Amino acid sequence: MDGMILKIIFILIKILIIFGATMFIAGWTTWVERKIIGHMQLRLGVMRTGPHGLLQPLADGVKLFFKESIVPEGCDRATFELAPILSLVPAIMSLAIVPFADKITIAGRTFEPFVANLNIGILYIFAWSSLSPYGLIFAGWSSNNKYSLLGSLRAAALVISYEIPFGFSIIGVLMMVGTMNLIDIVHAQPDIFHYFIFRQPLAALIFFISIVAETNRCPLDLAEAESELVAGYFTEFSGMRFSFFFLAEYISMFVIASMFTVFFLGGWHGPVLPPILWFLIKTYLIVISYMWLRATLPRIRYDQMMSFCWKVLLPLSILNIFLTACYIN
Repeated sequence: MDGMILKIIFILIKILIIFGATMFIAGWTTWVERKIIGHMQLRLGVMRTGPHGLLQPLADGVKLFFKESIVPEGCDRATFELAPILSLVPAIMSLAIVPFADKITIAGRTFEPFVANLNIGILYIFAWSSLSPYGLIFAGWSSNNKYSLLGSLRAAALVISYEIPFGFSIIGVLMMVGTMNLIDIVHAQPDIFHYFIFRQPLAALIFFISIVAETNRCPLDLAEAESELVAGYFTEFSGMRFSFFFLAEYISMFVIASMFTVFFLGGWHGPVLPPILWFLIKTYLIVISYMWLRATLPRIRYDQMMSFCWKVLLPLSILNIFLTACYIN
């Protein structure tokens, strides 16, 4: 009984550490994005709060915490308050199986730097990612605002559409590895020559485009299109409710980028540096590529985005499965 209690306490400590580290990374990623886009556009970005604006995320958090959460007239209040939670919870729950490293030894004791190691880890990720559109739909429908409703419908359509090539792109990797366990997938890529980004380049490209759409990032951020829909599904949200949507987006970026690292970049494998540092470097490079796209490419039309998914990405993902099957056999 004592051993079980200690095990539960240890798991709770790991949850708190991973959750705290992720919230820190998500918060300061906003600063990184502002600075990167600022320099790409030949301006400084945030500079006033702290050295080079380093404390700006903290100032934003304090401001949102004390800011009034306005409830619009005529909205469905229960659904309106539930929507931000439904957006944030799936992103946080997906963190449970992110394999930051295989094992870490501290003071002679070995620890696993993740909460759970599931044999069906990929299904777990898909299960939680499929719940995220509900928060967006609830937000748009309950706000009693036409722009919010249009944004939520776009978000739902895009997520549902791009889920298909997103899932199909991974099948080629699963066929070569023969398991849905994320740890085993990383072990199948012991060095750079075995990374699946080189063995499954078409799948990696399809996966990357799909995750940009899944996380509503520019140039595929049609759900939030400021020039058309003000702010999309969260137009009527303010204060901490708004911050929940903000955190959900950045945590989802980190989780999905982690999945790209696991599937195509060899996870924590790398020379010299500690494994967990290699994992974070690779993941953050994918996150920075999101920002690069935002600063470089214009937003595309909604019909072009949907057409590209069904007429280009889906056939290519099926072709990749066929070619992988031919290669294996």
